[in-house]
Amino acid sequence: MKKWFVWVVVAALVAVGSAQAQKPPVSKVGALMAYTGALAEFGPAITNGIQLAADQLNAAATEVFGGPIVEVVQEDAATVPSQGVERARKLINADGVVAIIGALSSGVTVAVAESVAIPAGVIMISPASTSPLVGMLPDSPDVIFRTTASDTLQGVVGAMLARGEIIDGHSFDKAAIMYVNNPYGQGLADAFEAAFTKRGGKITAKVAHQDEPQPTYAAQLEQLLAGDPEVVLAISYPGQASVYMAEARDLFDFTSWQFTDGTQSLDIVEALGADVIEGQYGTSAGADPEWGGWVTFAADYKDAYGQAPPLPYIDTGYDAMASIGLAIIKAYVDGVEVNSANIAARLRTVSNPPGEVVGVGDFKNAMELIKAGTDVDYSGAAGGVNYDDLGDVVTPMAVWQYHAGSIENVTVLGAADIPLE
Repeated sequence: MKKWFVWVVVAALVAVGSAQAQKPPVSKVGALMAYTGALAEFGPAITNGIQLAADQLNAAATEVFGGPIVEVVQEDAATVPSQGVERARKLINADGVVAIIGALSSGVTVAVAESVAIPAGVIMISPASTSPLVGMLPDSPDVIFRTTASDTLQGVVGAMLARGEIIDGHSFDKAAIMYVNNPYGQGLADAFEAAFTKRGGKITAKVAHQDEPQPTYAAQLEQLLAGDPEVVLAISYPGQASVYMAEARDLFDFTSWQFTDGTQSLDIVEALGADVIEGQYGTSAGADPEWGGWVTFAADYKDAYGQAPPLPYIDTGYDAMASIGLAIIKAYVDGVEVNSANIAARLRTVSNPPGEVVGVGDFKNAMELIKAGTDVDYSGAAGGVNYDDLGDVVTPMAVWQYHAGSIENVTVLGAADIPLE
């Protein structure tokens, strides 16, 4: 009788020990970036940000839970909606990802969300798609998110910049708009036009160009410049803008541009020559350089890749991976299957208040808190990652400048500094 009791106790202890030693599953997360096409410059750098977060999450999970939790699977959307849809299907159906980080172009993101992610019920978090349309997609499974702000903010900041409200000496009465004919270009062009005219400015022309890069834009430039604008807002991607800006210089002797996030590009500097765009300004979502999360992220990025983050949306790619990783841990600790639905249901739980604030790279502490049953509130590299009912966040907006062949932030406006229109 006593032997039987001892064996029962031993068996129970072994079972408990095995359960405690069980490692969390490794979940695959897709990085649907642009490695070719009009946004090819951005894809590798943003992927670095995603991978940095994944590496830090895995190191922390190994310490706390005994093993890694995420594996990043890369696919090239090529800034083409049809290819983005095809590669997203491959990520979900063949690779079995629980979430997709991407895409970059709003046109690709909308197509993938409508055709693949929403029907499949798979999380999609874009670190770079800023079209207002993304936030309005009818995603009844609640799976479409982004870690960058809508262009309703950038359009207003761009108009404030162009009308002289931000930089002394940078002020224009007449502006034209050259934009890529997709949800990103359309949404930002409309937002800028409304805010610029509200401030007394005049739009002399608003000209669309194709999503695919073309060998010449001479016809569009003739229409664009016919009204003698003092400045042209370039809402495009480097693959297009580097061509039409060179033609504007060579054929029309025009070099007065204001830039956006899509044309915040070192490839444009190389294509045109630093002297051509020296001192010119642009806008983009951007972290406050004194924000603690950004400072830590930039230092970690430099340690990992040997340079400071060179382009926008690397920080928001990091934040997307971080919130997914913490939601994975929350699902694991809750004892539910680590799948897309259960991760999506916990994204706001680990990213929004209330909860103990955890920051960039503080993943071991975050996981220990989650394991202990304490709510956490992830505060990211680009700002507070607080998903609203639409899956959107509010991040600061930066005004930046081309200077000496590089890109430098001039000032950062917080949400409280930006009017609604």
